[in-house]
Amino acid sequence: MDTSLPSGAGRVPTADAGGRTMPLLGFGTHPMRGDQATEAVLTALSVGYRLVDTATRYRNEAAVGAALAATSLPRSELFVTTKMPPDQVGRERLTLEASLAALGCDYVDLWLIHWPPGGFPGVTSWREFIRARDEGLVRAIGVSNYSVELIDALHEATGEYPAVNQVRWGPGNHDADFAGAMRRRGVVLSAHSPLRGTDLDHPVLADVARRHGRSARDVVLAWNLHHKVAVTVKSAHRDRMERNLSAAGITLTPEDIGEINGLSGVAAA
Repeated sequence: MDTSLPSGAGRVPTADAGGRTMPLLGFGTHPMRGDQATEAVLTALSVGYRLVDTATRYRNEAAVGAALAATSLPRSELFVTTKMPPDQVGRERLTLEASLAALGCDYVDLWLIHWPPGGFPGVTSWREFIRARDEGLVRAIGVSNYSVELIDALHEATGEYPAVNQVRWGPGNHDADFAGAMRRRGVVLSAHSPLRGTDLDHPVLADVARRHGRSARDVVLAWNLHHKVAVTVKSAHRDRMERNLSAAGITLTPEDIGEINGLSGVAAA
């Protein structure tokens, strides 16, 4: 079944995230705040983005909420992600209620634990996340910056795997074993820094980009989408937003993919 989302710049692939259709190419809002964040989100929505990524720690949820209130798009067409900082253990419900109030939403589509609390799995928080989902305050729940071992600990304690694990990810830190472990557990892998940690001037990326008549940046985004890794990209400029979104229309060859996979461990200059 074709589950792509139409947009003016191509078709954005999607994934099933805890029963929700999650666009694999979304708009990130960090570190924008205030009017800049509101205007950027409104522009991103007009360009064709449907996933908007924010967090309590970004301190821009109210600005994102202002954009959600101003858009003519129905809430059902949007996918809103926010995150709870690890220092809010024990205050999960209050944190979520504050996020919902700031965003002006009755629910968020995805709520993440932003970082393992104290380096531990955060089982007590995970139970509260499950409760919030079951009560309809969030549609899907996940984590960020979690190892396989920490994810397994959550499952062992509750019987529930996260729907999403958002980590730093790109060609330079591609780990096929980790990606496979997430896939076997039904966890969507999401990249919060898809263009960091990899040398965008590397000859391999330059070569692939030249073959497709695109930039290395575009190629990295397309490579993530090929691997079914969700990516969030940010820019305050409409032309860059459009360019990033159009990466969904790039079809990389098996040769391209193999060459880019080989960049794992190649640090950014």
